[in-house]
Amino acid sequence: MSKNNLEEKIIQSLALKSNIKQLVCSNNEVVFGLMKETLTEIVDDYNQQLKNLKERVGLEFTDHGKFIAKLRIAGDMLVFSMHSNIFEFDRAHKIWEINYVKDDPLNSYCGIINIYNFLDDSFRYKRLDDLGYLIGRLFINKNNHFFVEGKRQMGFHYKNFGKRLLDKVAMRSILAKAMAYALEFDLLVPPYDAVKIASVGQMTEKIHITQVKTGKRLGFQFNSDDVMEDEENS
Repeated sequence: MSKNNLEEKIIQSLALKSNIKQLVCSNNEVVFGLMKETLTEIVDDYNQQLKNLKERVGLEFTDHGKFIAKLRIAGDMLVFSMHSNIFEFDRAHKIWEINYVKDDPLNSYCGIINIYNFLDDSFRYKRLDDLGYLIGRLFINKNNHFFVEGKRQMGFHYKNFGKRLLDKVAMRSILAKAMAYALEFDLLVPPYDAVKIASVGQMTEKIHITQVKTGKRLGFQFNSDDVMEDEENS
């Protein structure tokens, strides 16, 4: 291949990929806006139903700008984080097995919104060493098609990628599954050996703010191999 042909190929590739990535980025931003709008509606709906219990177990939505939003639900905090970059799947990912991606590899370029589960107290008391867990991640492509990788009921199976647009109904279902998982994902007592020794410095600091690292599964394996299909698509 001559120098001119090679340069032309590079320019064409850059132009095509740049256009696709800009489209995906735009879709991702719109979807994150839809997510925040839906979270606001969920908070209003649930708090109305909780009524007298709202002070203890009510929901609270906080918009932290372009890339971050938080939902407090009882003692849990769900953090929604939109990544600023666009990604393609590695060749070992099963997404390459479906015809939707085989027929048009550009369908594999996706934006990502991650969903993390923390304890509300971790933020309230500024326990910076506390742990949070990725319970799901939402992928959106140039056609506004999506799928969700996640823990147990969080997952919309990748085989259905390309068959459904990400609308408000789908978004509400995704968020409800994230909320349900967080509520079922209980805080476990940390292993004794992990907390059996404390220094004077730790105890002194603990007068002002707790320093014992806390997480819902501290000391226990948090597997990533328990993704299940959405019951609607099973």
